[in-house]
Amino acid sequence: MCGFIGQVSNSLIDYNLVNKANSHIICRGPDQTKKLDNQKNSIINFENEFNVYQVFNRLSILDLSETASQPMISEEFETSILFNGEIYNHKELRTYLEDLGISFKSDHSDTEVALLGLSKFGTNFIEKLKGQFSIVFFNYKNNQVYLIRDRLGQKPLFYSLQDNCLSFSSNLKALLNIIERKKIKESSLNEYLSLGVVTSPNTLFEEIYKVRPSEVIILDIDKEISIKSKNLYWELQHYSNNRDFDAKKFYKILNDSLKKRLNADVPVANLLSGGIDSTLLLKLTSEHESNPNTYSSIQSNKKYNEEKWINEVLDVYKTTHVSNKIEYKIEREKIINSIDIFDEPYADPSTFPSYLIYKSISKEFKVAITGDGGDELSNGYNRVNYLLKKKTFHKYLKLLYKIYPKYLGSGNFFLRNDNNIKNAYNSYFHDLNFLKVLKIKNYQPKNLFLGETKNIYKDIFLSEYLFYLNECMHLKVDRTSMASSVEARSPYVDTDLVEYMYSLNQNHLDINNSKKIFKEILSSDFSDEFYDRKKMGFVFNLEDWVFKNFKKILKELENGEISNYVDIRKIKYLNLWKSRINGLRIWKLYFLNYYLKSIKSL
Repeated sequence: MCGFIGQVSNSLIDYNLVNKANSHIICRGPDQTKKLDNQKNSIINFENEFNVYQVFNRLSILDLSETASQPMISEEFETSILFNGEIYNHKELRTYLEDLGISFKSDHSDTEVALLGLSKFGTNFIEKLKGQFSIVFFNYKNNQVYLIRDRLGQKPLFYSLQDNCLSFSSNLKALLNIIERKKIKESSLNEYLSLGVVTSPNTLFEEIYKVRPSEVIILDIDKEISIKSKNLYWELQHYSNNRDFDAKKFYKILNDSLKKRLNADVPVANLLSGGIDSTLLLKLTSEHESNPNTYSSIQSNKKYNEEKWINEVLDVYKTTHVSNKIEYKIEREKIINSIDIFDEPYADPSTFPSYLIYKSISKEFKVAITGDGGDELSNGYNRVNYLLKKKTFHKYLKLLYKIYPKYLGSGNFFLRNDNNIKNAYNSYFHDLNFLKVLKIKNYQPKNLFLGETKNIYKDIFLSEYLFYLNECMHLKVDRTSMASSVEARSPYVDTDLVEYMYSLNQNHLDINNSKKIFKEILSSDFSDEFYDRKKMGFVFNLEDWVFKNFKKILKELENGEISNYVDIRKIKYLNLWKSRINGLRIWKLYFLNYYLKSIKSL
């Protein structure tokens, strides 16, 4: 796991800027930093004399030796690579390449597998890679650069083309340090204010982009730098089918996914929340390892404390357990620290407790097995079950939405009942009423309902992955875990598993019993009370903190950077209705204001 930045330019590169940018990616892995100064390329040159500069910070998880350091170069193929992530099937791919006569220098580096595989087969090799990764691959012989991102968007990759210079990074703030123009993009700003995130391929800035999940971008470096092609090498839609659920097959795929993610040269721990997702993974882990490591963060707030359930799980599966009680004192300094680790604005308030949890676990472990993606896989979200239920949309609900005061909420209560499934689904995420509060007009909201099969189950499943998991949840997990140099691995986020589940009909679902297929595997281990309790999740009392500090927050916003972009005079009326949605609205502005302040000097 790592962070990297780099530039390709036919002019001299300002190395002071690059070194300055380097400070923003140290949090992505502190174990090893390597620079190749003014590469023309130390070993290999672009024939047209483009200058290449690469900086890499490594969090060592696999093959801790110097031979696995990066940037990694193949003199034989005249190629090099910057690689952020993990290839879970690297052992099989290494054997495959060795059988073809390809020689390796490292003992078991997955980075070298990616380097030599791409060197030998080009972009065709990407389809063989299973894992979480962002890759920048240089082919000096062909004068080409590949920008590659994993199928489900677990690892970030940003790039910009300005003045015949390609700049790229796994961290947006680092990239902002090495480019000239960084103007706020109005449509992206409005998307953030509605959704709380800016979706790929866009960023908050003009001329700066995110590589989309499962995308490979090929750039030609010949007199001028230009994009040759942009293609998706994997699309979940292609795996649609009408198969019946096979419990044994599901168990095998999930089990294989877990085994791959337990492989590391450093201690690995199961992150145990006491919920269904993490408990199922621990059950499988205990079948492979005696006394596996487990780690739990216990909330001091009794309302969200799941210690009772954690202890029940530990009574069933014997583990080497570490538990830490986290005091969720919502202090401004902690809030600011949790915002500062984000290189792009993201307003999900669960980032705060997630940041504290990974900060805590980092004292003991470098790799955490997490339950992320379990909800998407097993209809764990209330919105999914609600939308799958048959309903009749009353014509008066639309009328009520139109007259519903925009200061009270997003209107999801009305819109989620729309017979148009696109409108119903989008209402769970977009807050167009908030844009009206801010006097923002002419915003065209992005459609987040991405399925076109007319099978509501399939289309919601697809949308949950291609929007919510890819664009939101992975952003949170990556930034909060990497800020503490912890690699988060989720067996539920496995393409073989996702492809299988998408190929099924919905006969295995029970909209009145979320996570039924998980519970059936655990059925003999726990009481009904364990399965039937209300889902908690990672939360903190956001609205309480916001409204207790409203006057201070309002003053900060009025005098802050955000006032240059948004009319915030009307938000004082949000304080009259102290709801969670209004707390979240103010949090969006607060997060963005601090983010804009943090990048002002870049």
